[in-house]
Amino acid sequence: MQCRAARGLLDWSQQDLADRAKVGIVTVRQLEAGTHEPRRSTLQVVRLAFEAAGVLFIDENGGGAGVRLRKSSR
Repeated sequence: MQCRAARGLLDWSQQDLADRAKVGIVTVRQLEAGTHEPRRSTLQVVRLAFEAAGVLFIDENGGGAGVRLRKSSR
């Protein structure tokens, strides 16, 4: 769910994420559908792609895991 939410914040398609994370589109689809247990390396490259674009991941803290955009430094 965080993956879809992060893509929404950035207005990225699944293909945009696949390109930026250098993974296949099928990998992104499977990740978002939860049909397969993703490899740690896949999760890492996807997370790095999002973080490079300004996404912050919010850990589960009783209110649920989430994402938000990093505050602009301007």
